Amino acid sequence: MSMQQDILINWSPQETRVAVVETGAVQELHVERTLERGLVGNVYLGKVARVLPGMQSAFIDIGLERAAFLHVADLMSSVSARHADTEKGEPAPVVPIEKQVFEGQSILVQVIKDPIGTKGARLSSQISIAGRLLVFLPQDQHIGVSQKIPLEQREALRRRLQALADAGAPNGQTGGFILRTNGEEADDAALGEDIAYLRKTWARIKDASTRMPPKSLLHQDLSLLQRVLRDLVGEATQTIRIDSAEQFAKLQAFGVEFTPSSVQKLQLYKGERPIFDLFNIDEEVAKALGRRVDLKSGGYLIVDQTEALTTVDVNTGGFVGARNFDETIFKTNLEAAGAIARQLRLRNLGGIVIADFIDMTREDHREAVLAEFRKQLARDRVKTMVSGFSALGLVEMTRKRTRESLAHMLCEACPVCEGKGSVKTARTVTYDILREILREARQFNPREFRVIASPGVIDVLLDEESQHLAGLSDFIGKPISLQPEAAMAQEQYDIVLL
Repeated sequence: MSMQQDILINWSPQETRVAVVETGAVQELHVERTLERGLVGNVYLGKVARVLPGMQSAFIDIGLERAAFLHVADLMSSVSARHADTEKGEPAPVVPIEKQVFEGQSILVQVIKDPIGTKGARLSSQISIAGRLLVFLPQDQHIGVSQKIPLEQREALRRRLQALADAGAPNGQTGGFILRTNGEEADDAALGEDIAYLRKTWARIKDASTRMPPKSLLHQDLSLLQRVLRDLVGEATQTIRIDSAEQFAKLQAFGVEFTPSSVQKLQLYKGERPIFDLFNIDEEVAKALGRRVDLKSGGYLIVDQTEALTTVDVNTGGFVGARNFDETIFKTNLEAAGAIARQLRLRNLGGIVIADFIDMTREDHREAVLAEFRKQLARDRVKTMVSGFSALGLVEMTRKRTRESLAHMLCEACPVCEGKGSVKTARTVTYDILREILREARQFNPREFRVIASPGVIDVLLDEESQHLAGLSDFIGKPISLQPEAAMAQEQYDIVLL
């Protein structure tokens, strides 16, 4: 059974941070930055600007700085023909792009690759809408199951999904669905809810495409705030607290339409203290960026993240007396099993993970630690697979990669140590400074706030974050001056009250 959980949302114009808290401890942290949101998944009503028969491509104007790129292979009619001929076992004849689209034509397209450098966005006219458990293909009739789900389970899941899709289909127009990996163990009610949500989203896109002019954005992939209601809220969720009245109203409106069961859990946080201070979340984040994690027993973990895999080493800490040696190691390993599972969620570590527990001589101790580890990992919403102890006494496991790890998102390679360590990015330090000013303004009433920081951080405050800095100054009613200090490292700063 799931533990009771609370969800805390800290919103600012530049960044949204979401913490999932269980029994007073942070289990997950999700971060989304306004300037770093991509376009992938967005649906536009595009206008064909140019057709290039020689490249079998077209440039589509979707209202961005540069025209986007659509290749014949990504046109819906070509995709459909390919599906049909693949089933017959015959090669698919490709209809030339100049016979499918013409200049000035309005066309429904979706971004499949963000613009990079001088290249425009890459598009497809085959629309797919991702839900929590399913992907909806409104122009297709195909019912599929993720290749990562074991082969022997796929056919039964496909039949079940087909029956659910047919049962809720309006006027026989079913559309296609693909079951995602995390939908493998979902019940019919959860799958039915996802089907209804996706069909409603598609109906809104179609309606907008008839009312809005070409080059309009018709659908944007959900923001982190909306994904909280779609993906993170469950039966165990007691409250969802957010510290912005404006975003609270938007979230309520979204919840009423798409996730009615979550609306009653929404609360507007009006406390004096910043919402993340309630559970020392910033402190937890700082710990999650470090290598060492202390355990209550006096032991500790060392977490090392590399490109290929993550290793977690369990240590007893102090001297262990001979009399209770086995028992002390067993208790330390049991505690470490829960701590490792939590750190994987909090840091969002994916891929291969190797846990090096302290060697145990008794087989029943090894089995109990493994059972505890599996029990703690079962609470993870991301799929995990654990093998037993190897001949070397290591536990190997995998955790599905869903997004960048916390360290990759909040940090960058340190230019001083040439990538051997890491420091917070200038933007992360900037946001720390903005939050610190807001915190100080609630406690003190100076004439002015002066920020002394490294030149790189000051540059970010003057350039990309100047609007947010000005907005904060207006909000607290005090001027904020900036002073670069070349001797300061990127993470160092002082806020002087004048």
